[in-house]
Amino acid sequence: MSDPLPPAPLDTDTRDLRRGFHLQPFEDALALEEGASPRTIEAYRRDVIRCAAWLRDQRITTARDITPAALREFVYHLKDLGLAGSSIRRNISALRTWFRILVAEGLVHTDPTERLDAPQRWRTLPEVLSVDEILRLLAAPQLDERLAFRDRAMLELAYGAGLRVSEWIGLAVKDVLLEDGLVRVFGKGSKERLVPIGRSAIGAVAVYLRELRAVLERGQGKGILFLNGQGKPLTRMGAWKILRKYVDQAGIEKAVSPHTLRHSFATHLLEGGADLRAVQEMLGHADIATTQIYTHVDREYLRSVHKQFHPRA
Repeated sequence: MSDPLPPAPLDTDTRDLRRGFHLQPFEDALALEEGASPRTIEAYRRDVIRCAAWLRDQRITTARDITPAALREFVYHLKDLGLAGSSIRRNISALRTWFRILVAEGLVHTDPTERLDAPQRWRTLPEVLSVDEILRLLAAPQLDERLAFRDRAMLELAYGAGLRVSEWIGLAVKDVLLEDGLVRVFGKGSKERLVPIGRSAIGAVAVYLRELRAVLERGQGKGILFLNGQGKPLTRMGAWKILRKYVDQAGIEKAVSPHTLRHSFATHLLEGGADLRAVQEMLGHADIATTQIYTHVDREYLRSVHKQFHPRA
């Protein structure tokens, strides 16, 4: 797809942008020090002005106030406009050159483009299960199986709280606060967070605690919530085998790992309109940029729906 936007005009409004974002020193350095061709200077000038105009709409009016997070949002904005990957990569190259020059000239002290990813480096996620597939998976454990109460509780909690596999096999009994509808999770770096759980997860865990865990416990459970058939804490491999069993029983053909449940948790929340900051907190991400990958996935989902069902797509 070609770049659909025309070059930015040099009107009074644009001249204001040029002052606040040091565009003249940028263009001078491109011509005198970088030896750029007139065509490259014009393309970079247009890309940087476009970014500056978008930043001003976000109430950022000077180059020194630009943050890495703001530039990441600008790149997603370009993708939402429908720009091709080649056009977005050129925009990013222009921004990096812009800030390299501004830093060299002493006009800014930090470079917010250092961690800016180009489209070919955007992270991709494993398969995300649909809501229907999740419901089939959660219904797969049959009550005639000896460990069905444990397995149902484990699946409900893994999906219902968006846990990493290390988190749900490491949960202690005391960390499940059923009366409050919360689980206390110790994530990466032993960072603690409280995650809400719904009625289904609360009920499944309560039944498991009442009906089965005490039977499994033989003095080797170490206070851990989920135990194997020998009464010892469930291992990562044991959890993976249990999940694989029920994925097969549910007739799900996608490649599903324990982390797929976490990805599905986040994606379903955002598709339902959840706030990104709230999802970040529940997932235990230190940087909201990590959570923003799910908004990218959600945008791709919306595009696929539009393409499939809109008569003028």
